[in-house]
Amino acid sequence: MICELLIPGCRSLKEKRSQIKPLVERLHREFNVSAAEIDRLDSRDNTVIGCVMVSNQHAFSEKYMQQVIRFIEDHYQNLQIIHFRIEWY
Repeated sequence: MICELLIPGCRSLKEKRSQIKPLVERLHREFNVSAAEIDRLDSRDNTVIGCVMVSNQHAFSEKYMQQVIRFIEDHYQNLQIIHFRIEWY
């Protein structure tokens, strides 16, 4: 899954990373997915987070990634999801 996030009011890269790092760590802990900031690393007010998991059941994976998106929406109201997409390989 690739998720583009807006961080309104963020004034520095340090402030951005102080908000993104806990999100990435919590996604790993709560959902056991591999997550990382994968793009827009030098932008202070938006970022792209990538989350991956391995499963042999397409329906389960899709439902699980939808839960990740809902978790971000519910627990990180300071971040706005601009766009997300789920890819399968």
